[in-house]
Amino acid sequence: MNSIKLYNPGPINVSDDTYQAMSNAMIGHRGSDFVNLYSDIHPKLQKLFGTTSPVYLSTSSAWGVMEASVRNLSSKKVLNCCNGAFSDKWLDVSKRCGLEAESLSSEWGSPIDPNELDEKLSTGHFDLVTLVHNETSTGVMNPLKEISQVVAKYDDISLVVDTVSSFSVVPINTDELGIDVVLTGSQKALALPPGLALFTVSEKALKKAESTPNRGYYFDFLEFHKNWEKMMTPSTPCISLIYGLQHQLNKIFDEGLDARFQRHEELNKMVHDWVSKNGFNHFAPEGYRSKSLTCVANNREIDVAAWIKRMRDKHSLIINGGYGKIKGTTFRISNMGDESVDSINQMLEAITDTLS
Repeated sequence: MNSIKLYNPGPINVSDDTYQAMSNAMIGHRGSDFVNLYSDIHPKLQKLFGTTSPVYLSTSSAWGVMEASVRNLSSKKVLNCCNGAFSDKWLDVSKRCGLEAESLSSEWGSPIDPNELDEKLSTGHFDLVTLVHNETSTGVMNPLKEISQVVAKYDDISLVVDTVSSFSVVPINTDELGIDVVLTGSQKALALPPGLALFTVSEKALKKAESTPNRGYYFDFLEFHKNWEKMMTPSTPCISLIYGLQHQLNKIFDEGLDARFQRHEELNKMVHDWVSKNGFNHFAPEGYRSKSLTCVANNREIDVAAWIKRMRDKHSLIINGGYGKIKGTTFRISNMGDESVDSINQMLEAITDTLS
């Protein structure tokens, strides 16, 4: 087992007890054992998603469902909200799917402006909006409630939200906000290995998918729904990961959602305090900072790659040296998943020890 402790923002550390849960005996995916497994986790997933709609399981990264969303829900034009590496890439994905697409762009490190979104949507050119709630590359958390309220003004426009690095860190109230698709992945705050995507789709969006051509098969929302009605998946699922998910969900609800959200906020503040104490600046502005990770501006102009090598060699621990066009000019520290005050303290002591 890898002895390197991961404090980059995904994949993150997976607890030994979760690995143990994933080693449960294999079962058939078309029999009652799988139906019982899915049936057990489903109500917990609905509560985490804040929805009464179905929650589907996809054996893929979250990118599979991100691509699926534009393929299933747009026959007019996609507006991709872009303010970082992953939201920018969604624009490229939309175009590669043969769709008309346009970006609503903010500078990396800045949130999406709801007023600018409203101005774009008022043109009547779009039928789908995509948003990355928590832009992992920059540590910016976009104003989800305000953006949802803007999209809700337009009955013919659907909203798809990537919550990959915010899911189970902060409350996601899908139904209350009127979001049509909320999607996430297993490898971040759920503290599982990569390979499992989870998503929910509104009734409005399912009806829209019915009239959308060229949805494909593997990521066809209607296939997911048809199989969900039998508590199954369209294709062979990653059963071991789903056993791990069952275990993690039990841990989450044993802790309690409010306590979990509070723990992530406290651990995040510990990292923020370290940033200030060590003379660094935040890359994300006050009021729009992620609760699951911290993107730090390298205003001290240290050699980030050499620093990360030192902490790996001396403490068997790594953080992330920045992503995309801000690699080296930023670095990122994760506090999500199963981390505790003790583990974050140990990490901060290790990175401080190797800083100079």
